[in-house]
Amino acid sequence: MVILTAMSERLLHRADHSSGDEPTSADEMVTVHRVTRTYGREDTAVHALREVSFGVPRGQLVALKGRSGSGKTTLLNVIGGLDRPDSGSVRVAGTELVGLGEKELLDLRRDHIGFVFQSFGLLPVLTAAENVGVPLRLRRTERRDREERVALLLSLVGLADHADQRPGELSGGQQQRVAIARALANRPSLLLADEPTGQLDADTGRSVMELLRAVVHSQSVTALVATHDPQLLAIADRVLELRDGRIVEEG
Repeated sequence: MVILTAMSERLLHRADHSSGDEPTSADEMVTVHRVTRTYGREDTAVHALREVSFGVPRGQLVALKGRSGSGKTTLLNVIGGLDRPDSGSVRVAGTELVGLGEKELLDLRRDHIGFVFQSFGLLPVLTAAENVGVPLRLRRTERRDREERVALLLSLVGLADHADQRPGELSGGQQQRVAIARALANRPSLLLADEPTGQLDADTGRSVMELLRAVVHSQSVTALVATHDPQLLAIADRVLELRDGRIVEEG
C-alpha cells in the first residue's frame, strides 16, 4: 500500500493549485443530463446509454459499477470526449462538451482529464520516468520542470526507486501505478479510470484503488472509476450502478 508523505502532499498540492484553470462550478466537476448513446440502427441497434443523468462533486472518488455491456465504458468515453452522445448534455470542469470541435475536445482532455486504462497502456521501450513524462513532453514542458514533476509523481505512487525500469521489469501493480502517475502529469482536475484493477490480483487491486483514493483526497481531484469488483466499491465515496444503459441505483 502506498503511503503519501507529508512533504509529498504539500509539494503536490502546491504544484497542482499554483496554475491551471479552475472549473466554473465549485459544486460539480461532471454534470451528465439525459445522455443517450445508441450504436447501429433498427433491429441491430445497441442502446448503450438511455437518458443517463447524474452529477459528480469535485473532490470525490465515484465508483461506477455494472455488468459487462451495461454502458460503463461508453459513459466514460462520453465524459472524456472520446465519444459523442446522440442527445443530452455533458459538462466537464464547467465546459459543455456537446458541440465542441475535435481540437477543442483535445484541448479539454489535455488540460482537465487524465485517463487510466485496464491495459496500462505504457510504452514498453521507455522507462517508468519516461512514460510519466510523455504528456509533459507533448506540452513542451521545460526539462527541469518536467524532471521535477516526474520525480514527484513517482514518489507519490511509491516508485521513486523504479524510475529507470521499463514496464517489462515491473509487476502489474507497479505498471498501473506508473499509468496513474502519467495520468496526473498535466495536473488534471478529473481522472477517468476504466477497470484499472481488472488485470490485478485482489490485494494489488485494492492497493491501486487506495492509491487513487489518496490521490483524490490529497489533491482535490475528482475520479470516476468503472469497476465490476464488489470488494473495491467500499473504498469509493459514492457508488453509481448502470444496468442496461440506465442509472438504477446510487449509494
